[in-house]
Amino acid sequence: MVRPVRFGMNAQTAVDNFYQNQEAASGASDQEKALAEFEHFAASLTAHGVNVHVLEDTPEPHTPDSIFPNNWISMHSDGTVVLYPMKAENRRLERRDEIFQILKKWGFTTDALIDLTALEEEGVFLEGTGSIVFDHDQRIAYLARSQRADEQAFMSLCGQLKYTPVVFSAFQDTPAGLQPIYHTNVLMCMTNTYALICLDTIHDAAERAAVVKSIKDSDKDILEITKEQKIQFAGNMLLVKGALDQLFLVMSGSAYRALTPEQVARIELDHKIIYSDLPTIETLGGGSARCMLAEIYLAQKS
Repeated sequence: MVRPVRFGMNAQTAVDNFYQNQEAASGASDQEKALAEFEHFAASLTAHGVNVHVLEDTPEPHTPDSIFPNNWISMHSDGTVVLYPMKAENRRLERRDEIFQILKKWGFTTDALIDLTALEEEGVFLEGTGSIVFDHDQRIAYLARSQRADEQAFMSLCGQLKYTPVVFSAFQDTPAGLQPIYHTNVLMCMTNTYALICLDTIHDAAERAAVVKSIKDSDKDILEITKEQKIQFAGNMLLVKGALDQLFLVMSGSAYRALTPEQVARIELDHKIIYSDLPTIETLGGGSARCMLAEIYLAQKS
């Protein structure tokens, strides 16, 4: 996680992130509110035994979205670290040159680097685990096409990681009409026993059937959410490991309250729920709980 120091509305990302509400911005107090939400969220994770590593943001350069590190890095169990190309120029400044020294200091081992950042010069973007939802159990990767999710770059990465790619288009209503959903992790998340997904956003019947088949062939259930629940970030969740290897599904308070009792019961068959209120971060940043977490699958020295 990255502790923010100058969180705020990012006009560069608001171009295609329709979850951001520019009218809600209130200046310096936005940082104070976001920091309080961050601290409470991090403390909730820690209280459940989740091993949280916090990077400190810096005032300069100004990175209003630094609180969402999952878009620029992913860290894999074979020791591979992937650095991703970002669409917004000020989001590229979030990448930390010293990340490998930091990971080593934390005791993690890295063996390989896949650096895709040069694609930015070609206008090609693939925003990490915002654009890609990994099923690490089955080595499958899901991608919803968008301005921030280049299909060719994704296919190349899947080849390098040896993951099977599943590509589809997903849409949402916006003031400008029907538009691609900017990040795949807004509409779906993957756990070890089920996928939570808004299938109604996948308009092409063949693509929707292919996604359903891929999930079911993985011996996982489908927990479907509605478009209205998706708007409340009910697709933006992440499975994490806590004390005694217990698995928790992490989400925001708005996402939790959007779920039906039946959906909560299905989740709790397999996983405990951790939720934390993130109203400022969701309203101004257009991202939620999952976006704030860059999971670390790297081996750690004992």
